[in-house]
Amino acid sequence: MKKLQKGHLDFLIQLGQNNNKPWFTENKPYFDGIFADVKSFFKEIYDAMQQYDNLELFHVHRIYRDVRFSKDKTPYKTYFGLHLGRTKPLLRGGYYINIEPGNCFVGGGFWEPNKEDLLRIRKEIAMDDSELRAIIQDEKFIEYFGALNGEELKTAPKGFDKEHPAIDLLRKKQFLVMRSFTDEEVLKPLFLEEAIKTFIAMRSFFDYMSDVLTTDVNGVSLYE
Repeated sequence: MKKLQKGHLDFLIQLGQNNNKPWFTENKPYFDGIFADVKSFFKEIYDAMQQYDNLELFHVHRIYRDVRFSKDKTPYKTYFGLHLGRTKPLLRGGYYINIEPGNCFVGGGFWEPNKEDLLRIRKEIAMDDSELRAIIQDEKFIEYFGALNGEELKTAPKGFDKEHPAIDLLRKKQFLVMRSFTDEEVLKPLFLEEAIKTFIAMRSFFDYMSDVLTTDVNGVSLYE
């Protein structure tokens, strides 16, 4: 079983202190070795997760930032990121790992649902929020994630009553879960196993969302 090394985090710290092209170019051979190690670690997680879910996407974020539309013009990311996508269209949701000194976490969910999907989710919640409530109030869910996170509107979305009893869920624009880890924890041999356990703990939430997003408001499948 692979594990992350202190040198992987140390490089990111150094990169944060020297986020410029000359320094990175000089240290590129060292980075290439580190990135290969981290990608191999991520690949082991991907392979293991195939036993528990159907995945179609294995994407390790590039270190190079797209600065065209960003106020932050530093050229390099100071984290390693992994995204695993479930097999669409029937399975929805994505898994994510962020390895960043002082900000390591395992998470997932629906980061930028399109307007059609967001409306469908809200309609389902407005009709009956009990199933989603049961999932996010489950003891295991709370143990791993605490609560359902994500950006929210300040008021009710258009077309929904601001006095609706599920307004706390209806205001959400994102539906995210996250479990934080310390730098020390991600360097332990058991982190790979803990990351997989954390992903598995998301399944009931993902499966609920998949059922919603693959049916109409009457519960009829959109893919038959």
